[in-house]
Amino acid sequence: MASSARQFARVATRTTTRTFAAAPRQAFRQQGRRFYSSEPEKKSSSLLYLGAAAAAGGLGIWYFTSGASASSKPFVPTQADYQKVYNDIADRLEADYDDGSYGPVLVRLAWHASGTYDKETKTGGSNGATMRFAPESGHGANAGLVAARDFLEPIKAKYPWITYSDLWILGGVCAIQEMHGPIVPYRPGRRDGEAAACTPDGRLPDASQGAKHLRDIFYRMGFNDQEIVALSGGHAIGRCHSNRSGYEGPWTFSPTMLTNDFYKLLLDEKWQYKKWDGPKQLEDKTTKTLMMLPTDHVLTTDKAFRPWVEKYAADNDLFFKDFSAVVLRLFELGVPFAEGSENSRWTFKPTHE
Repeated sequence: MASSARQFARVATRTTTRTFAAAPRQAFRQQGRRFYSSEPEKKSSSLLYLGAAAAAGGLGIWYFTSGASASSKPFVPTQADYQKVYNDIADRLEADYDDGSYGPVLVRLAWHASGTYDKETKTGGSNGATMRFAPESGHGANAGLVAARDFLEPIKAKYPWITYSDLWILGGVCAIQEMHGPIVPYRPGRRDGEAAACTPDGRLPDASQGAKHLRDIFYRMGFNDQEIVALSGGHAIGRCHSNRSGYEGPWTFSPTMLTNDFYKLLLDEKWQYKKWDGPKQLEDKTTKTLMMLPTDHVLTTDKAFRPWVEKYAADNDLFFKDFSAVVLRLFELGVPFAEGSENSRWTFKPTHE
């Protein structure tokens, strides 16, 4: 109860989320990394894309022909080009959406695009961006993600050389870092697929289930118990919507700031089942404004999961280290990267630094 009261007080002393979201971007950044409140048009030239991705580390090669010359020149995007894409995404994150940021839904898009991977069949994963097509776009777990896909369309139009697959993952990396999370290394090389590559429904977690279900889902991707708990810390950001998942509410008092508050609240709060007409979910007894899913709560009752919850609740730096490592793995599942490119991943500078 004390933890919830302290965090609720932090929020109460601030303006409302919507007012906060409307504040200038720089003012948000100046609040500091550990504050807890729990496109100019490009000159047109005729561009022709030659293949979804090509050699040179899978970066993709574009050729353009100027109106004054018949000569063609290759364009191989560099890290600086990807940093420009990152910066444009970052500049658009804060908006009149949910709690004032598209960040959480971009992380969810990257996660759901990646979390379909099956290590036995080598299908699914972030390669392909097959959520652009039915039936995958209509899977229940992907409800509402059209908002994230539409958000990124102007970026794709401005930088047509980047694949949707790489763009969605870069959007997730950008969102994590701009929400004051850890640095997540990145490498391009994903190719866009066709509707025939859509994965079957049911590969993403069902929040109503328990520990066995979590292990079935994440072990299928190649993760272990520690990594399951580390990935779950992503629930520090964002919220559920009753018109999408059926569940309702945020997990923490700071849904646009990535911290280890998810774990702290799991351990420090008293949780009770919410009395309502929706699916079974928990609410904090103190304010009744926060929620936890059955798959969140099981992290505290399972003997193998709980020790990691305790470690991450006590050490935000440890959480950030492990979260970055496991998200990196998640975002690269199923991608046929060029051999040796794992040694040349890039890191992007957050705009708040």
